[in-house]
Amino acid sequence: MMSVAKDSASEKRDTGTLGKLMVLLDLVTHAEGPMRFTDILAVADQPRGTLHRQLSHLVEEGLLEIDADGRYSPGFRLLDLASRSWARNEFRLVSEPHLKALQGLTGETVHLGVLRGTAIIYLDKVEGQQPVRMYSQIGNASPVYCTGVGKAALSILPRERVEALVADIVFHRFTANTHTAASLLAEIEDIRKQGYAFDREEHEVGIRCVAAPIWSENLSLVGGVSVTGPAYRLTMERLSEWSGPIQETAKRIMEAMRIGLGPRR
Repeated sequence: MMSVAKDSASEKRDTGTLGKLMVLLDLVTHAEGPMRFTDILAVADQPRGTLHRQLSHLVEEGLLEIDADGRYSPGFRLLDLASRSWARNEFRLVSEPHLKALQGLTGETVHLGVLRGTAIIYLDKVEGQQPVRMYSQIGNASPVYCTGVGKAALSILPRERVEALVADIVFHRFTANTHTAASLLAEIEDIRKQGYAFDREEHEVGIRCVAAPIWSENLSLVGGVSVTGPAYRLTMERLSEWSGPIQETAKRIMEAMRIGLGPRR
């Protein structure tokens, strides 16, 4: 737990009080379990008194909670904020009918995700008819380099931007098929040409997917849509057959974005 938190806190930010509070929220919410004050102090790079005041503010606002043993965990107010953000997200709303249609066609789980830094954030998920346990949950982040949506999203960005993002990634080998920096860059070039991406059990053993990119005209929104399922059912031949429907779904979502989320007068 502490190694992940320490990596997050080590990034220096000259963002004032709000930025420091957000760093603390990141630490506690991304930890594997509740954190004691001493745990946070060890990685937060702040004076003890300042840290105590900031944690107290977050507790008072309901963004963090503290239990009887003095351990901090995410507060219920975060759930309320997250649920309201999800319910009102216009991109998700215009995409929803197309995700359901794709799930109806394939019978498998469909994901909608957006690129944030070096991660993919899942905005929506339509469960398959035969759901299989996967790491993905709405609001969760997954590494961009070993997910179909992530690689599809990267294929839309200019090469220099992709190279800069890849340079910031700490590659963790989740499976024997997980990419290295060199193999990722090579595959992204292939994805640019074909218009879709595969996840060949790169994040989870036994899970495969096919994905297509989604983007806005100015690249302020870049993400993708995917069909995901167990490898014993989703052969590479089957995924290749779905490359056309998933690209068509991505085009329909982008058209719905253009109409529904375009400039308002």
